[in-house]
Amino acid sequence: MPAGDVPHLSAVEMARLVRERALSPVELMDAVIARIEARNPTLNALVYSAFDEARDKAKIAESEVMAAKALGPLHGVPTAMKDCVDFKPGWPSTFGGIRCLANAIADSWCTFAERMEAAGAIIVGKTNSPQLGFRGTCDNTLFGPTSTPFKVGYNSGGSSGGSGAMVGDGMLPFAEGTDGGGSIRIPAAWCGAFGYKSSYGRVASMSRTNAFSGTSPFVTEGIIARRVEDAALATTAIAGYDHRDPFSLDESVDFTGALNTDIRGWKIGYSRDFGIFPVDPAVLEVVDAAVKAFEDAGAIVEEVDPGFGYSQSELSDVWCRFSGLNAIGAFEAYKAMGYDILKDHPDDVPPEVHEWDRIARTLTPLDKHNDQIIQTRIFLAMQAMLAKYRIVVTPTLAAMQVKNADDGNTRGPATINGEAVNRLIGWCMTYPVNFSGHPAASAPAGLSSKDKLPVGLQIIGRRYADNDVFAASAAFERHRPWMESYAIPEARPL
Repeated sequence: MPAGDVPHLSAVEMARLVRERALSPVELMDAVIARIEARNPTLNALVYSAFDEARDKAKIAESEVMAAKALGPLHGVPTAMKDCVDFKPGWPSTFGGIRCLANAIADSWCTFAERMEAAGAIIVGKTNSPQLGFRGTCDNTLFGPTSTPFKVGYNSGGSSGGSGAMVGDGMLPFAEGTDGGGSIRIPAAWCGAFGYKSSYGRVASMSRTNAFSGTSPFVTEGIIARRVEDAALATTAIAGYDHRDPFSLDESVDFTGALNTDIRGWKIGYSRDFGIFPVDPAVLEVVDAAVKAFEDAGAIVEEVDPGFGYSQSELSDVWCRFSGLNAIGAFEAYKAMGYDILKDHPDDVPPEVHEWDRIARTLTPLDKHNDQIIQTRIFLAMQAMLAKYRIVVTPTLAAMQVKNADDGNTRGPATINGEAVNRLIGWCMTYPVNFSGHPAASAPAGLSSKDKLPVGLQIIGRRYADNDVFAASAAFERHRPWMESYAIPEARPL
């Protein structure tokens, strides 16, 4: 197999070829690293590389194949982890490009890293993210912005933007994302990839300081992949019970078993705007056409309004207040480690983080209680909508890709269709699902007619019905295959 073809294999194909001794883990790793070294300097997606370590692990993986040892489901497959709330002992952890943490070294594991290595995958490095993951774009003052591979100089989306760009460009078949407001689905949408956020509790959290912090909003680790089958395989590998997580579901599910499900007769709700979001017409043009794929698959599609009862501005402010409270916890944890970021390194985080930190510190217990009442009402509205429909689909984002800034502080649009939106998260139709904890994916819906940039379709399932989301996503992929769209970045030299 030509080395240039290897990175374009799916993770499923890579693992199969390795098991069959048709592809050496060493040759696979060398081909992937060569592509990363050629493509990454312009996209700025991988910010920490561990290539020597990865090559050593590939040699071990090859010896295990030749010795006919038991192999994990992802044996020898290269992947990457995110540089935010994501840890591997001995590796740096900058929490999204915070400069004073450039040399901070982790001493614990996140779920993705621990379970990926247990499944035989090899982590080649860490991918770019904004500071604290506190926005839907990918930029910071330590590493700078990440570009979508479809148009260099336009943002990849965040917060898992480096992972989205690597996968969308074909450097890796899949990579890690974490999602507390859309941070898996947002970059998947802007990079033309498939992103999967599982039901809360499906993937255990390894938080060592506050095991109860990830519920307002619901935060989970997950997968960005080129293909649905790869996301299903990787999610199966990282999901499952862990006694250290009080919310971890005590069950194991093989999500790959859902991929050939027939969705004929399923009732699917389609909300163009959740009843509250202004949406760019370029987005709606693509998504309106893409939704017809479910009808082609035999499903019944009806328009639906969840009736949230709050404006998009009110809800985005709630998300920012929740995230501001979580940021306080992070700042205090780093202070205990000797890094007083806000006092000694204030320029290492953007002004918006300082502002929401200030607001969060003024909140009373009643203020947080009232915000959780709003979260509850969104949860109940989602539950009521999904009681009528097996799946609900929406645009993933209300806006097209934005240009990268040159000051480390790329933000989303200030207005859409003349309506003001919060530049951190207000243009992301993803965060209401983090208020509710339902499983959700973003699938490539197609390319915009004017700029040929990717647009995402959000697919939301009933609580704990992750297999329904995978089934609907796989059906959509069969009827609207997106692999040919990856020829677009291939045709544009970096």
